[in-house]
Amino acid sequence: MEIIYGTSNQNKVIAMTKILKENNVNAKIFTLKEIGFNKEIIENGKTFEENSSIKAEAIKTYCEENNIKGKIILTDDAGLCIDKLNGEPGVYSARYAGENATQKQILEKVLNKMKKYPKEEERTCTFVCVLTAITPKGEKIVSRGECKGRIANTMGKLGGLTYIPIFIPEGFNKPLSELDQKTYESTHNHRDIAVKELIKELEKRNIK
Repeated sequence: MEIIYGTSNQNKVIAMTKILKENNVNAKIFTLKEIGFNKEIIENGKTFEENSSIKAEAIKTYCEENNIKGKIILTDDAGLCIDKLNGEPGVYSARYAGENATQKQILEKVLNKMKKYPKEEERTCTFVCVLTAITPKGEKIVSRGECKGRIANTMGKLGGLTYIPIFIPEGFNKPLSELDQKTYESTHNHRDIAVKELIKELEKRNIK
């Protein structure tokens, strides 16, 4: 299986390769840089599904224009949705405190907005990942994975993915950034769930 993954981030490619391998899928993944794609994609959708689809369609158009065939196009959109904030930061997760905000600034904005909700049951939230795949035949497959938890009252260890210092997964009492690697991978699994759903759909269509 050959996949064009809608990213130029090598760490994302490594993570996706690992997830696929753990699910017995042997895939060669190409980044956008490797296929020469350097256009800016305007992600102006109102949902993760819309943004993921916008990216996939833009890459599909580029592949058609450049005679790139026989590969699955795969894109994702992911973020944190907080119930009491009406789903914020949601699709704006990456730029919630402005385009060039630091991780600390983003997390401070969230924690300040959540001060009026001190009870655990008021701080529920969900990490969401939506994948869009376009098969070589042009068929579109969308899958979604969710990881539920709550917002911490204070920041944990900074670094890594933006929101993990304040996301406490269900069944735990400390944020993802404070968990050991094995526990972290088993609880921060919205992308894994989405990938597994996608693999099932690909298998139904006998795409290997």
